[in-house]
Amino acid sequence: MEINRLSTVKMASLGLLALAVFGQADVGTNIRDAARPEADTVRDAGRKPIKVLHFLGLQEGAVVMDVMASSGYYTEVLAHAVGSQGTVYAQNSPMMLKYRDGFYDKALTQRLKDGRLANVVRLDRDMTDLGIPLASVDLAITALNFHDIYNSAGEDAALQFMSQVYGALKPGGVFGVIDHVGNPDGDNNRLHRMDETVMRALIARSEFQLDEPGNFLRNPKDDHTGGVFAPDLRGNTDRFLFRLRKPE
Repeated sequence: MEINRLSTVKMASLGLLALAVFGQADVGTNIRDAARPEADTVRDAGRKPIKVLHFLGLQEGAVVMDVMASSGYYTEVLAHAVGSQGTVYAQNSPMMLKYRDGFYDKALTQRLKDGRLANVVRLDRDMTDLGIPLASVDLAITALNFHDIYNSAGEDAALQFMSQVYGALKPGGVFGVIDHVGNPDGDNNRLHRMDETVMRALIARSEFQLDEPGNFLRNPKDDHTGGVFAPDLRGNTDRFLFRLRKPE
C-alpha cells in the first residue's frame, strides 16, 4: 500500500510538471506563430523573449503587467503568449506618454489600433494609482527601464516602485527585472545603465525574494563604459535578468 501511495504521489507530481512544461511550450508556440511587426521580430535575437518568459514561468491564461511598457514590445509578446484567456496590462505613466512629443503614446496607440491585441488593457496611470485590484496579477515584467527610476529619483523611489509592483502581484507572483548592466565607477544616468550591485542591494531591502538570476542575456564583450545606444552596443548590451517572487 505504501509503495502504491508513493507511486501515486510521484505520478501526480510528474503530471503537474508535464502540465507546466506543456503550458510553457504553448507560450513559446503562441509567440512564434504570431503575426508580429517586423520592427519587433528583428529585436528578438538580442532580447530572447521566449527564453525570458519561459524562465519567468509564464503560463497561458495568466494576468500579466508590462510595467513601463513604452511602445509595447513586451506588451505584444505577452499578449500572444497568454492567449485569448489571458490579460495584459500595459502600464505607462502620463509623464512617459508625453515624452518625446508623445512618441510612446502614439506608438502604443498604433500597435493596438482597430482592436488588435484585444486582451491588452492600457493603464495610462502612475504605479501609485493603477486602478486594478491588489494581488490580482500573476506576473509583472519591466525591461530596460529600472535604471531610469533609480538614476533619476534615487533609492527610496526605486524601493517604492518595487513595493507597488509587489502589491499588484498575487502571493507567489513573479516580477522579472531586465536592465543594462551598469558601471560602478561611471555615470550610469548618462549611460542609461543600472549598477548590478546596487540592484541586488535594493532587492535585499525589498519585500521580494530573489528566486533566481538568469544569465542568458549577458554579453561579456560589453565593458559597461559605453552608452547603450551606441551603434556597436544597441540591442546587444550586457543585461541582468532577475526573477523576484512574492512569498505565498
